[in-house]
Amino acid sequence: MDNTRDVTEHSPRSERKRRDSFGMFDGYDSCSEDTSSSSTSDESEDEVTSLPASLPLIKTNGQVYTYPDGKSGMATCEMCGMVGVRDAFYSKTKRFCSVSCSRSYSSNSKKASILARLQGKPPTKKAKVLQKQPLVAKLAAYAQYQASLQQNQTKSKAAVTVEGFDWGHYVWSNKFIGAPVSCFKHVPMGTHWGDVAEGVRVEVPNTDCNLPTKVFWIAGIIKLAGYKVLLRYEGFDNDSSLDFWCNVCGSDVHPVGWCATSGKPLVTPRTIQHKYANWKAFLVKRLTGAKTLPPDFCSQVVESMQYPFKTAMRVEVVDKTHLCRTRIAVVESIVGGRLRLIYEECEDGTDDFWCHMLSPLIHPTGWSRSIGHRFKRSDGSKKQEGHCDASAQLFAKVRDVDQSGEWFQEAMKLEAIDPLNLSAICVATVRKVLAEGYLMIGIDGSEAADGSDWFCYHSTSPSIFPVGFCEINKIELTPPRGYSKIPFKWFDYLRETGSVAAPVKLFNKEVPNHGFRVGMKLEAVDLMEPRLVCVATVTRIVHRLLRIHFDGWEDEYDQWVDCESPDLYPVGWCELTGYQLQPPASQSSRENQTSVMKKKKAKSSQYKGHKKTAVNTETSSSGDQGLVPSLHSIYCPQSVSTK
Repeated sequence: MDNTRDVTEHSPRSERKRRDSFGMFDGYDSCSEDTSSSSTSDESEDEVTSLPASLPLIKTNGQVYTYPDGKSGMATCEMCGMVGVRDAFYSKTKRFCSVSCSRSYSSNSKKASILARLQGKPPTKKAKVLQKQPLVAKLAAYAQYQASLQQNQTKSKAAVTVEGFDWGHYVWSNKFIGAPVSCFKHVPMGTHWGDVAEGVRVEVPNTDCNLPTKVFWIAGIIKLAGYKVLLRYEGFDNDSSLDFWCNVCGSDVHPVGWCATSGKPLVTPRTIQHKYANWKAFLVKRLTGAKTLPPDFCSQVVESMQYPFKTAMRVEVVDKTHLCRTRIAVVESIVGGRLRLIYEECEDGTDDFWCHMLSPLIHPTGWSRSIGHRFKRSDGSKKQEGHCDASAQLFAKVRDVDQSGEWFQEAMKLEAIDPLNLSAICVATVRKVLAEGYLMIGIDGSEAADGSDWFCYHSTSPSIFPVGFCEINKIELTPPRGYSKIPFKWFDYLRETGSVAAPVKLFNKEVPNHGFRVGMKLEAVDLMEPRLVCVATVTRIVHRLLRIHFDGWEDEYDQWVDCESPDLYPVGWCELTGYQLQPPASQSSRENQTSVMKKKKAKSSQYKGHKKTAVNTETSSSGDQGLVPSLHSIYCPQSVSTK
């Protein structure tokens, strides 16, 4: 489009060509005299006539305008736009699919080729040879995308928002940083997030127009916070007046070229129509070398939100009234991989328990008997028709361990997260050694006489630590209730109780490169009320342990969580999955609930949620360095992420 008049002043024949092209691609009918249309649909023509001809429209196609992507093994020819196997491309940089494309790139035909790509013109035969196999996969992915689009839109419509709380405003106005989606391997797209970054171009609805139909325009990602991205329409440059936040995995965000493929119109925002006479040339310049999302991005999102657990499946789960045993429960509903379980003996469906499908608190039926764990038997007559046992393959796997050599023994001392007070790491004791590496742990000074509050951890769990761990990392260790010798010293305590510390080498010392940083925002489960997912902040990191603070609440409600916990989610996860997000607590709500919560905290004997590893955000004063001197040279994690 050289100017607006060029679009409107055509002969009847060229007008027919323009309208046909609009119906198919909703873009310009030509960037050269010989461009033809591939659609003569009356329905398409009717749709076009509702768009004022004075509004400039830009044609795109399904190609990804990127430099070769070495990570994916595929590359995009910068000349003809074709995608092919990277190793088959020409030159060391793999920027072109053939010698002719390489030579033509610097010639006068470069601009014409880019314009042709914007029109959706077919690639050259040479490029097609390189893409025979990838093209089939690409078409299949697009077919899957079209089939799942309606389903994805339905999910988006069901997204739950919190009145008065907006993640975008909360992050932007306070200059917060959201934890990257790549930090959460268990969430949708958690392992395929490399294509989303600042500067990536996408096609999104154009809200700066007065058209009755839904139209689109190209926007660039300015900032990321989890799934939420701040977008700016192409052409606004430094003008942030129409910047907006959206969920990049939502149904309204598409890769560049989606409009051409789907027959949707690209319309220049009204505010900037006057800035350029030739919007085609503008887009050619801006899109050359720019990156966009993969063509099958939406289908990847939909696929990553398919969960293997189904309703009516039976599992074994911790008994929240007696930590030491498990019970049979039935999957009642699944939201974003989180399971609402109903204990099998419950007839009215109110006795429930929430956890993620990868939680170590759930197991296949028969697990307790196989390892020697306590189990509350269900009345066989209560099993309803249609219920089935979940396959063992669906549950999180634990590492195999060798218990034949030096191993944990009953009465050995260690440090562990208190499941009834997740902000504390306490003095603890191995009460029973089970099979397959599992241990029953009790908190010293607060155990029930019958052992009903013992809890089960695997020996590789990041929720248990060797004696001296808290001292070395300047974390406040909670001594046994009623222990009078303060400050607590392990050497004295072991001597007084006639106990031995569990060998350091038996504990898990692996520290993954998790990517979390202090101050990052996220959505986290309140493990004392595991049905709640709240706005939260990482306030301290020690090795693989995160201190999670719930925004708006006092520090005493903080919880210690492992960096790979399935109870942590990126900003925007609740919106994407349709789960209810709890916003930061207001002053009034804190005052109303604090007294009640404190009473619950002191009296509660129920295990409300998943046990997670942790450390205190408050750096305590340096203690006696001679408590367990050998640990300073023995306990060294394999890698450390403390930044």
